[in-house]
Amino acid sequence: MSKNVAIAKYKSIKIKKEKNILLTMKAIAFTGMPGAGKTEAVKVAKEMGIRVISMGDEVREETRKRGLEINDENLGKIADEMRKKHGMNIWAKKCLRKIEMMEDKIIVIDGIRNIEEVETFRNKIENFILVAIHASPSTRYNRLIKRGRKDDSIKIEDLKRREKRELAWGVGNVIAMADIIVINENSLEKFKEKIREILITL
Repeated sequence: MSKNVAIAKYKSIKIKKEKNILLTMKAIAFTGMPGAGKTEAVKVAKEMGIRVISMGDEVREETRKRGLEINDENLGKIADEMRKKHGMNIWAKKCLRKIEMMEDKIIVIDGIRNIEEVETFRNKIENFILVAIHASPSTRYNRLIKRGRKDDSIKIEDLKRREKRELAWGVGNVIAMADIIVINENSLEKFKEKIREILITL
């Protein structure tokens, strides 16, 4: 074996090892159907000084780059198109590029929608905990109508269409495999207390 070949082989092995290095931070990932309470859970994390990585922000960023209006229809189209073109875990990969540059001991990841995204994070982050937030459809619809965010609709038909789209992506399977499930049917303050407890004790 020549010296050049030996060096190239060494570099190849080194690169492979570096790719398999696990991030030692603790990552708590929130998932759930639209209106379940993920946004409020994220607010609690931010209030506690925990950095939040939003997968939805990645979709919004891509939508803005294309000069499109930020609304549910455009966000859904971009998210779906990118998953079909680049794989179901494309948004997780984009988030990981940013996470790999961080030195935080704990982070929160918001907006996981499918099993491929879960596996992408679990394969790279040593301590990954999946938390599903659950609320009944009627509770969620009422919250979304009152929330009034740009990418929300006030029409029940649109909310059901959005729900169907996210179920098609696989969010139901993600919720089913969660490490922790938080029921969010009572007061907002009680829900926030549950989230604070999880973020402190995990």
